[in-house]
Amino acid sequence: MCRPDAPWRPQTDGKVERFHRTPLDAGAYHRPCTSHAERRAAFPDWLDRYNYHRPHTGIGGHPPASRVTDLCGQHT
Repeated sequence: MCRPDAPWRPQTDGKVERFHRTPLDAGAYHRPCTSHAERRAAFPDWLDRYNYHRPHTGIGGHPPASRVTDLCGQHT
């Protein structure tokens, strides 16, 4: 469910704030991006590494995507 909330209010949009912080903390942008377009272009490669190749200590060193089965209904 999507609903608007007050801008710049971490009390109500903490998940969004955390979503934006995770790539920064995880080194998604190894060098500063000079534009939003440059950041947007770098994001898909990082997201693939983060979800499909990064070992996660909380799930025995497996990547997060290994714990999701058929999320989009593409593998029947």
